[in-house]
Amino acid sequence: MEWREVPEPVRACCAALWAAGETACPVGGCVRDSLLGRRPEDWDVATSARPETVRALFPRTVPTGLRHGTVTVLLDGMSLEVTAFRREEGYSDGRRPDRVVFGVGLTEDLARRDFTINAMALLPDGRVADPFGGQADLRAGLVRCVGDPAARFREDALRMLRAVRFAAQLGFAVEEGTAAALEREAAGLDRVSAERVRVELEKILLSPRPALAALPAALGMLSRFGVPARPVDLTALTALPPTPEERWRGFCRLTGLDITSLPVERRLRRAVLADPAPVPALTGGALYRMGLRGAAIGAALDVLRTHISEHPEDNTEERLLFILKKRGL
Repeated sequence: MEWREVPEPVRACCAALWAAGETACPVGGCVRDSLLGRRPEDWDVATSARPETVRALFPRTVPTGLRHGTVTVLLDGMSLEVTAFRREEGYSDGRRPDRVVFGVGLTEDLARRDFTINAMALLPDGRVADPFGGQADLRAGLVRCVGDPAARFREDALRMLRAVRFAAQLGFAVEEGTAAALEREAAGLDRVSAERVRVELEKILLSPRPALAALPAALGMLSRFGVPARPVDLTALTALPPTPEERWRGFCRLTGLDITSLPVERRLRRAVLADPAPVPALTGGALYRMGLRGAAIGAALDVLRTHISEHPEDNTEERLLFILKKRGL
C-alpha cells in the first residue's frame, strides 16, 4: 500500500497533524480494503492528538464522539473520522466501553479492535503497521479476532454478526477459534439492540454470500425474533435479486423470522409480508405461440396463477399445459 493511493483530503489531514507534532495514520477498514484492491467507502484516521487539538487544527469539525475521542473533520468534500489513540476498559452493557483511556500508543490502540484484518494502519513511511497478522489473514482469507475471541465478543456482542458479515462480503472463512467462540458466546447478542442487529443482518443478506446468514440463525442468535436455533439451508437466497425486499422476504420465509419484530421501514415490512403473485412456468409468450391472443392470454395466466398458488408443485410447462387443456383454454 502506498500513500499515493490515499485520497488528498486524508493526506492533508495527516500532514496537518504531523506538522503539529502528532502521530496520525489511516487505520482500520480503509487499510484492509486498499490491501485487497477494493475502493474504501470510508477513511478513518487514528492519532495521538486529543480531540481538542484536532478541533483547533481544522476549521470545520463535528464533535461526533468526544467521550470516545472522535472528531469528524470536514475537509475538501470528505468527512473523516479522526480518533485519538485509546485503550478501552469495562463493557458492562456488552456493547460500549465504560471507560476510555487516552495517551496510549498505536499498537495498544490497534489491540482494542475487533479483527486482525481491521487492526492495521498506514505509517508515514509507507509501511503497514500490522502487529496482529492482519495481512497474513487477508492472504489466507480468514476473519480472526484480535486476541481472545470470547473476550472480544463479550466486550461487544455485535462483533459476532460483524464476523459473519465480513466473511460474507469478502468471501472469507471465519477462523476456527473465532468460530468456536461464536457458538459459545451466541447468547450475548440478546444484549444488542434490534436496530443494530437488523443493520448487520441486512449487510449479510445483501452480500455475495447471503447463505452465511444461516450461521447466526443456527446458533440461536436470532431466537428472540422468532428464528428457532436449528440448521437452515439458505443457499436459495443467492439466486434472489440483491435487494432488501427480495432477500428479507426469502430469509423470513426460510427461517421463520418475524419481520415485525425488527425495526424496519414500513415500506420494507409491507414488501416482506406481501404474498407476491406466483409466476407460471408457462409464459405469456409461450401462450401467444400456442395461438392465444389478447384477453385470452390474460385469462389463461390468471387460471395458472390461481392453480399454482394452491399447487406449487404443478408449476412446470408440461403440467400447466395439461391444466389449460383440461380447462378447455
